[in-house]
Amino acid sequence: QVQPVESGGGSVQAGGSLRLSCTASGWTYSRYCMGWFRQAPGKEREGVASIDSAGKTDYADSVKGRFAISQDNAKNTLFLQMNSLKPEDTGVYYCAAKPVSRWLPLQCGRDVGKWPSGSWGQGTQVTVSS
Repeated sequence: QVQPVESGGGSVQAGGSLRLSCTASGWTYSRYCMGWFRQAPGKEREGVASIDSAGKTDYADSVKGRFAISQDNAKNTLFLQMNSLKPEDTGVYYCAAKPVSRWLPLQCGRDVGKWPSGSWGQGTQVTVSS
């Protein structure tokens, strides 16, 4: 079991940008899903974006065209480039990673319940002011 570690959060004004990073040290699986999730105060955790080992991405409608998820396989690192940030993007951002069996379809999605609790990082705070 590998626990990701997030970094790159901070406070920015609306319209600004941030780049989040997530490192999963010791990750050796070749078939997997990786994703970014966020949780605002008083709200449930929601899926923001995911990417699979084949490079296929999936985004929440609220961030399409503004956020981009990517990965560096050699360094076991996941990124989330966030542009044109809005106050409603404020929250704690978490990354997660999970292996996928060869017998299952590689369909990562953004359903929080489909990601093992042990795969979550500790989160990084993102605050967007107006």
